[in-house]
Amino acid sequence: MQQRRLGGSGLTVSDICMGTMTFGGSCDEALSHEICDVALDAGINFFDAAEIYPVPPQKETVGVTEEIFGSWLAKQPRDAITVATKITGPGHGWFAPPVRHGRTTIDRHQILRSCDDSLRRLKTDYIDLYQIHWPDHGMPYEEVLDALTHLKRTGKVRVIGCSNETCWGLMKSLWAADLHDVERYQTVQNNFSLINRRCENELAQVCRRENVSLLPYSPLGGGVLTGKYNDGPPPGARFTDYLTSGGERQKRMAERFVNERTIETTRRLMKIAESIGVSVTALSVAWSKQHDFVASTIIGATTVAQLKECLEADDLILDAETLERIDAIEVEIPYPMTEDGLRRLS
Repeated sequence: MQQRRLGGSGLTVSDICMGTMTFGGSCDEALSHEICDVALDAGINFFDAAEIYPVPPQKETVGVTEEIFGSWLAKQPRDAITVATKITGPGHGWFAPPVRHGRTTIDRHQILRSCDDSLRRLKTDYIDLYQIHWPDHGMPYEEVLDALTHLKRTGKVRVIGCSNETCWGLMKSLWAADLHDVERYQTVQNNFSLINRRCENELAQVCRRENVSLLPYSPLGGGVLTGKYNDGPPPGARFTDYLTSGGERQKRMAERFVNERTIETTRRLMKIAESIGVSVTALSVAWSKQHDFVASTIIGATTVAQLKECLEADDLILDAETLERIDAIEVEIPYPMTEDGLRRLS
């Protein structure tokens, strides 16, 4: 598996990252450990967690993913594994942090405390990549970055990053870091897939010019790009549960991912995948990896079989003709996950 550098840091990671948000939710501890074992054997040395996991967030399960992953990590050669996790932040849209006290923010107190809690659950004395899960644009950037810089200087954190960040927010943070001589974000973890290609626009330019690596999450569009939603929401799937029994925020999120535009995009992509002899899952992960501003694409799994299907993208390189055929779909069905896409099609 290829190794790529995280931003301008000294850390190199596998170009596929194992996401863990299912651990403690749809995956029990034994299955979670098996998934980690298979991933590691396949060459994945990069694992991504968060204090709020598993998803969907519930008060009773906050921190469980880190605990399950930590019990696996404790049995591995620590320096061979790159561990990423995240502090929650205030939450946006569908994502409401179910913390005990009901309040979250990204200030020095919260950052230092959350990092210590994650270290304890992960059973390690350092985190390779510590990320802000959701930005808190109401906080002074210099305070946030100063606290993260403190964690690096004390050896608790090696590299810092952000997630679900806007182009403006990322540039504002980088400007503040340069102005105040504190640590810069080396990575940004945002939603990026063949049904959500917005990162190719302005964020890609920020990443290229500022030497920040994108860590795409949900390269399969929450499972939509596997084709399993093509004939209607399947029983037991995450967005099926959100649509049938979720709260209003979860329903809105599911409708962004599962709609007539994303389903039609998937149908067309499946034809391209079939014509080159691969699954649409492998096609989608390979496409994500093939961007110059991407360091590592984060995959998830609820079964070992799902993981192995994603791993088919390990050495898959899409040729120019295939990429042109994929781009043609985007021209005809632009931004299928967004309201902008809906307006442009109407």
